[in-house]
Amino acid sequence: GHPEIFPLLLTEKTQEIFNCRPDEDVTEENNFKCIKKEDIIQDLKTRAKSSDFLPFKKVILEYPGEELLVVFDPSFQYGENFYIVASEEAKENFLKSLEAAEEKEETEEENIEETPEVRKPWVSLGSEKEVEEESVIERDTKIKYKISRVRRQFGAPIAFTDKNAADDKESYAECTAYEDNTFSIKMLERDVGVQMVPKLREASTQTKWTYPKNASTQYYPRQLSNEAKAESLSSETLKKFLTAVHLRVEIALQQNEIMNVFFDDWKALAEDQEEGKADVYFKEYQSFTDVQYLKNRTITCVRWHPTIYGIIALSAREQPSYEEQVNLSNKSLLQSVILLWSMFDPLCLQLVLKAPEDICCFQFSPSNPNLIAGGCVDGQIVLWDISKHEEKLESTKPVVDEVTESSEGEPRAAVVTEVTLGLMVGYNAQGFPSKPPLVRNCAASSTPYCHTKPATDVQWLPRNVEENQKGGTSEKKDEKKLQLVTCSPDCSILFWDIPSMERREEFLSTKIKEERRSQMPPGDPDTDEDLDLSWKPLIKVVSTNTEHRDRAKLCHCHFPGRVRPRSTLRGPIKESTYTEMSASSSKNLELLENISTDFFVGNEDGEVVYSEWKKKIDTNTAKPHSQKYSLHTETINTLQKSPFFKDIFLSIGGQKFAIWKEGVTNGPILQSSCSAGRYTAGQWSLTRPGVFFIGRDNGNIDIWDLLKKTHEPSHFQNISKSIITFISPSSASAEQHFLAVSDNLGVLHILEICQTLCHPPSNE
Repeated sequence: GHPEIFPLLLTEKTQEIFNCRPDEDVTEENNFKCIKKEDIIQDLKTRAKSSDFLPFKKVILEYPGEELLVVFDPSFQYGENFYIVASEEAKENFLKSLEAAEEKEETEEENIEETPEVRKPWVSLGSEKEVEEESVIERDTKIKYKISRVRRQFGAPIAFTDKNAADDKESYAECTAYEDNTFSIKMLERDVGVQMVPKLREASTQTKWTYPKNASTQYYPRQLSNEAKAESLSSETLKKFLTAVHLRVEIALQQNEIMNVFFDDWKALAEDQEEGKADVYFKEYQSFTDVQYLKNRTITCVRWHPTIYGIIALSAREQPSYEEQVNLSNKSLLQSVILLWSMFDPLCLQLVLKAPEDICCFQFSPSNPNLIAGGCVDGQIVLWDISKHEEKLESTKPVVDEVTESSEGEPRAAVVTEVTLGLMVGYNAQGFPSKPPLVRNCAASSTPYCHTKPATDVQWLPRNVEENQKGGTSEKKDEKKLQLVTCSPDCSILFWDIPSMERREEFLSTKIKEERRSQMPPGDPDTDEDLDLSWKPLIKVVSTNTEHRDRAKLCHCHFPGRVRPRSTLRGPIKESTYTEMSASSSKNLELLENISTDFFVGNEDGEVVYSEWKKKIDTNTAKPHSQKYSLHTETINTLQKSPFFKDIFLSIGGQKFAIWKEGVTNGPILQSSCSAGRYTAGQWSLTRPGVFFIGRDNGNIDIWDLLKKTHEPSHFQNISKSIITFISPSSASAEQHFLAVSDNLGVLHILEICQTLCHPPSNE
């Protein structure tokens, strides 16, 4: 009904150009703005199609006046935030209506001001008396004190001395207590008498004492004849007894079947009550770092010594850039080592294991802890023997009130008592830390036959089985012979046979002689490649299917136990689509068919693959089974078997974790939802089957207790400001358990686990 009004949409830029910004230049009360016609035409020329006035260009050019009226429309009455008035008559009517409205408001305000106020007289209801009673009125005259001092004493030096206050009477004024009659309370007194008479009773007792004497009793079973037995079984007395008690005996047997009569309900009730009050936490026990070996490095692997309490080993590697990860030929300027520390002496290194390259992973041998196998970033497998330093590691334990001497004449570990101080291993006579022993590797794999990419996991095979060159599992006849398995992103799994003691000593002596003989300058190439041509893998499992790129963490191999050997099997080797096995010999083998050769492996694509390494000897048999599960979105960094169940595994990678059961083919039995950050490490608890720990990229440790929650961690605690790289638990005793946590800054944190996470409930 208003043809002279055109709705207009003004953007923020146009509002700033013409100074008509809502709530600043124009408001609901002052909602109009007069804009010159020349300015609008200039904006049309300058901004062209981006000008907000372009749809009304013809209307603006035909407008007769010099200024156009632009009105702010906050309620969108005409459909946009502004509208323009395109006629002079409508513009004058709009301005006159605003002036009339303002005059009307001023008239109303003047009428309100002229109206006299009518006030009612105040009527007292007694409230002023209550105010006077509650108010504080000073009745006593204040005492005024004036403190003065002689003018010449101002600024004079002051000397304080000690003296007895009782010697000088004017030094202090004693205010002794006295009885004030003003506050004495008068009490009514009355005489009261009480008489109590106890009842008396005479009693006596006599204990009969007998002198001790030796006594013995001899008994023998009463035997009945066959006639007496038959007569007793057929008697009416026995029949009546059985008829009377058979119902009670039947009920008791039924109760024993349906419930545990020895179950302690009171103890279980106490556990339920304490469950909500328990405080779950990690207590910082110790921390390790080293400026020489761990500066600008990230810790890759942490392992506790299996038998010596308090010894912990760690490996580190440089924090490589993307170019260095692609080009593995760039060697580190720092020395690649494995460091061994003692919890009783955190300032001094106990051993330093020298390595040809940075170590990605390593593992103590469970049967012989003096053997340590490690995988390098270039794919080489290295072996160390620390048996000569075993006594040194054991001497780091505290010894009460004694100082023992080592075989080399150096003082060993001692405990600092209240009276005497002893020197500890790793310190010289002046009390400063001495240089730790440097241990060279006793064996190294041949470069052409090892992995072509970093070795990501090392696992020792159990002592009761061994793998032969045909891919079969056989019974181990030599208990001193050990084997290990390694895996790498080069899509291969290698089985290694540990060299004998003579071969290891020969390798080590040759290496030492070569190092002494060469005496090469720092810029010359390393000569270790000429010395590691003797150790080759026994079996090689290679992924031939491009869809199954198995290249990450290798889990613990699952063996059901020893089985009797069967007959010797002969036949050609059959290759499958998944695994290709290579061997250097084809001799007849004696196999154990009932030993499991299945294994789990995780890859860089986040897939968990369940397969087997055993070769099929018969050509008519089916292909080896291989199952692949795509669950994780990133590289799997942890794949570990539960210490309580041989068929339960934990996989961690990316933003998820999953729990798998061997034999369940439809996927994991438990998987988590995607978390906000990345999971970087994980480990099962050694004392509670339903508890495991997961490290995150924000430095937190998530504590998962499956008895309490399965959708989120029951607790979490911040450990570091950097990424958690590895987690390793240890059980020092039944009451003390530790958790070693490493971060990306090269710091190892030793945490003490609380008792709630150590002692499992009765039903876990």
